[in-house]
Amino acid sequence: MNDKINSVAVLGAGTMGAGIAALAADQGCKVLLLDINDEAASKGKNAMTADRNPLLKDLSKIENVKIGNFNDNFSDINQYDWICEVVVERLDIKRQIFENIEKYRKDGSVVSSNTSGIPLRDITENMSDRLLKDVCITHFFNPVKIMKLCEVIPGEKTLEVNLNKLKVFISDILGKGVVNAKDTVNFIGNRIGCYWMLKGLHEGKNAREEGISQEISDALMSRPMGLPPTGLYGLIDLIGLDVMYSVGKNLSINLPKDDDGLKYVNLPDEEQKLYDNGQLGRKTGGGFYRIQKLDNGDKLKEVYDLGSGDWREARKIDMEKDLNVILEDSNYGLYSWKVMGSTLMYAADLIPEIADDIVNVDRAMKWGFAWAKGPFEMIDELGPFKCIEKCKKLGSVPKMLQILEGSGEKSFYTDDGKFMDISGTYKKISD
Repeated sequence: MNDKINSVAVLGAGTMGAGIAALAADQGCKVLLLDINDEAASKGKNAMTADRNPLLKDLSKIENVKIGNFNDNFSDINQYDWICEVVVERLDIKRQIFENIEKYRKDGSVVSSNTSGIPLRDITENMSDRLLKDVCITHFFNPVKIMKLCEVIPGEKTLEVNLNKLKVFISDILGKGVVNAKDTVNFIGNRIGCYWMLKGLHEGKNAREEGISQEISDALMSRPMGLPPTGLYGLIDLIGLDVMYSVGKNLSINLPKDDDGLKYVNLPDEEQKLYDNGQLGRKTGGGFYRIQKLDNGDKLKEVYDLGSGDWREARKIDMEKDLNVILEDSNYGLYSWKVMGSTLMYAADLIPEIADDIVNVDRAMKWGFAWAKGPFEMIDELGPFKCIEKCKKLGSVPKMLQILEGSGEKSFYTDDGKFMDISGTYKKISD
């Protein structure tokens, strides 16, 4: 059995599959890229050398990529060390692919599913122990070439030696930031990130009634929070309202019954109307925002005002706030607490459910959502005991803040590179 991964079979040649295949090919690995037919596989391979935004950094590495189809070439996976399934997000299809993987793969190969939210236990239910000891989830973030995060989630029977072999390959060879997650719905990044987005949509109506427009919301939920300039509505335009709708449905089924996120899994009425009308975001020419080309060649950014139901010119907002607005006694402060503050508190209540420690949570949000700081780093910046005081006034204190309060310490992180674990003691941060 190889103790290193030198070759990769990628099953599914769509955007994610082709991206993962290109990542491995760029590092000199032998790569097999399969899809339902040769045309689909060729499309994925062609994206690696496209004139605009090729997936490969070194176009000559295309020689490392061999393509084929599921019917004729599936058995070829027996020559590869890591088999990465990246097909459509449907449990029945993934299970069918996994049954074929187990039929043809060689002993000692590592198998993973690249999924953003389907539990591994559902994909592998009633499958052989031979597979279960070699299997995990690898959740890369899109675009693979750019985003640093890869969440790795083992199953109950996954052997540590096999998991570590894959994690070393992903981090040391592919250059990604590996985060250790658990087999829970949406794992770490999307569990917290989707809570933030869906909670933000639900707070929108009250915010608009208080004079906080969508543009002001995005101005608050960007630079002041250390978040990307898209803000809330701009990010959902990029992702697609259809994706958020599907995410909500998945969360409604799989979230724990006492989870705060269950209140927000359905789109609010105004956003549901946009979804029903096919106004989904950039992919449909506009969602919350759109760009209009004027007769003189200039471009005009417009916003779909959810209050009036009409398009209007988007206003440029210069927001001179910082993270501390979350604790302000003002309209902006109240809104920021309800959206960002509640997200930080939500994250602080999810350990050890979704991860064993705060470091993995913070890394997931920084590497996967491009936040400047993770939730616990942000709580440290705000002042943990200010957050505790506010939480006590509102009703309950999240688990990790209870642990911090009981420890007698003042922060989740120390200046000498340590973090607080769930026992209330500091441990050294590992790479």
